[in-house]
Amino acid sequence: MVKAIRFNETGGPEVLKLQDVEVGDPGPGEARVRHSYIALNFIDIYFRTGRYPLPLPNGLGSDAVGVVEAVGPGVTDIRVGERVGYLIGPQGAYAQARVMPAEVLIPLPEGIADRTAATLMMKGMTAQYLFRQVRPLQRGETILYHAAAGGVGLIACQWARAMGVTMIGTVSTDEKAALARANGCTHTIVSSREDIAERVREITEGKGVPVVYDSIGKDTLEASLACLQPRGTLVSNGTSSGPVVIDTRQLAAKSIWLTRPAMVHYIQPRAHMLEMASELFGHVLAGRITSEPQQAFALADAAEAHRALEGRKTTGSTVLVP
Repeated sequence: MVKAIRFNETGGPEVLKLQDVEVGDPGPGEARVRHSYIALNFIDIYFRTGRYPLPLPNGLGSDAVGVVEAVGPGVTDIRVGERVGYLIGPQGAYAQARVMPAEVLIPLPEGIADRTAATLMMKGMTAQYLFRQVRPLQRGETILYHAAAGGVGLIACQWARAMGVTMIGTVSTDEKAALARANGCTHTIVSSREDIAERVREITEGKGVPVVYDSIGKDTLEASLACLQPRGTLVSNGTSSGPVVIDTRQLAAKSIWLTRPAMVHYIQPRAHMLEMASELFGHVLAGRITSEPQQAFALADAAEAHRALEGRKTTGSTVLVP
């Protein structure tokens, strides 16, 4: 038996309960992983509240890192004792240990500690697919990125700097603005007191930007559209403030391209996933990207971690410690 967070109904953080669960041995094509760190992501809130439906009762959590304790029949490229991480597969990472499909496990290189790797699985790979696949960036471009001091945002700041991209980042406070700039964000906009579209026009001398990465959604949609150049691209990669509803006439005004990407469609097959991870890990090992948890909560305090994330009381990445 291991400890795991489960929920029997959707709702607020209080629905998250620490329970004893049976793990068992891995079957064909599976491996059992003992977690060292578990990542907290905003998508976890979507599952908990029912915005993204799950059959109930269920576990929660998309990504974690740890050590392989056992492998099932047919598993050849993952070894017992190997350090691994993952970001896709069934929900249930909020646990001390679990059985996972071996094909989703990513070996961790020497030189990247578990604590660091826990901030890279979903968040670092998200920066990779946004900047290198969804709308590939080119050196010299200027972009707008919302929530620049968040878990993905701080990695995105550094990745943009490494690529020679000028990043304009929105944040909610002056403290978060300083953090984003320290991580490579060229310009910051404090959305609680500054007009986003007006500031982007100032920074770009009226040209606007060719691409906006918007994980906030409803509250920033109008500003995102206003900041784009004609034939620009709006990458709607999250809806933390609520779902996006668009009248296509809003796009026609500038012939804007709109995409709502999902990681699962950019990370498969396994060979491609490992290539993505290799590129990310290469930046980390070379010192171009650094990433450490800014907050850590005990697994038993998952509800409190959710309250902090929803209340915008966190910066960067947050992890749960089993």
